[in-house]
Formats: sequence, C-alpha cells, structure tokens
Amino acid sequence: MLDVNTQSPETHLKPCWSCKGPSPATALFCHTCKAVQAPASVDHFARLGMEPTFDVDVAALDRLYFDLQRQLHPDRFATKAPKEKALSQRQATALNDAYEVLKNPLMRADYLVHLLGIDVLPEGCNLVHDQSILMEAMEMREKLMMADTQDALNAIQRETKTEIDDVLSALSLAFAGHDIQGACRLTTRLKYLDKMMGEVRHSRARLMS
Repeated sequence: MLDVNTQSPETHLKPCWSCKGPSPATALFCHTCKAVQAPASVDHFARLGMEPTFDVDVAALDRLYFDLQRQLHPDRFATKAPKEKALSQRQATALNDAYEVLKNPLMRADYLVHLLGIDVLPEGCNLVHDQSILMEAMEMREKLMMADTQDALNAIQRETKTEIDDVLSALSLAFAGHDIQGACRLTTRLKYLDKMMGEVRHSRARLMS
C-alpha cells in the first residue's frame, strides 16, 4: 500500500445531520437512522473503500461502483425529503468522479502523484522539459504525418499500444517501489502516448472520409 498522507476514514466518525448519531466519514447512510449522508472530504480511493494503489482491479472497481450507485438510485429517494434527495445526488456525483479517475490508468497515475505530494502540471509531472520524452513525441508525430495509408496507421497504433503497455508495467513497479520521480516521468510519457493514440484515430477517420 502506498503511504498517502490522509486521515483514515475508517476510524474518523462524524455526526449524522439527521439523528446526530456517529457514523464513519465515508458511510453513504447513517448507521443509526439510515438517512443518506453528505459526501465526506476524502480522496477517491477512500471514497470507494479502496487502498491507494496503481494496480487497481478494474472489474472489482466496476462491481463496487455500480453496487454503490444502485443504493443511490433516484427511485429510492422519490418519497424522501428534498434534503435527502439533494444529498443522494451529491453522493452519486462524488462516487462518479472517483470512479472516472480510478478506472483510467493515466488519470489514476496522475491522481496518485497528486496524493503523494507532487504537483502535476497539465503537461505532465513538472518534467515536460525532459528532452528524451520531447524527442520521442516529435519523432512519433513526424511518423504520423508521413502515414498516408490505413496499414501505416495500424502499424503506428500497434507500436504505440506496445509502448503504453510497457509504461503501465513500469508505473506499477515505480509506485510499488515508492519511486515518485520515476512515476512522474512515466506519467508524462504516458500522456504523450495517449495523445498519440487519439491522433491516430483522428487520422484514420480522416483517411476514411
């Protein structure tokens, strides 16, 4: 487990807005009166009851997320007071935000680096001036500009997919080894590779039109 400096939500209790009874900060519903609670100020992993790690079991994440969202389905609150309806919607939104980040490897890596105390620029992990990454991005873009057939684009896509898989494996090792600077560099590279995949799809659509 990564050492994230956040208060343990499992041991932190807060009073229910309705009955004032104590419940864990991340609980969807009060343990005493069962009223839906406001979403707590916790990180995405804690919100979903997960340990902070890059190696997320996406299938398990899906099951957990959809189970929680079923508990917050609007039909369950059709006869509730306006405050409970509003709180259930806030909880659903907070869960959705957490799920969207944690299911995506790039967003998850970016988020983990944030949790570990390193500022992440939009360009990537304060390492946007890494010359090797910039050179690789330039070479990939030049190759894409020269690709004028679907076969050429398919080859670039396969190459990029292989590079992405390698980076994801390296990210897993970097986070597991608490190599945050290494994770930053890999996250920056993953951003470029992810962007390249999007440009390949755009070029393929352009050739087909």
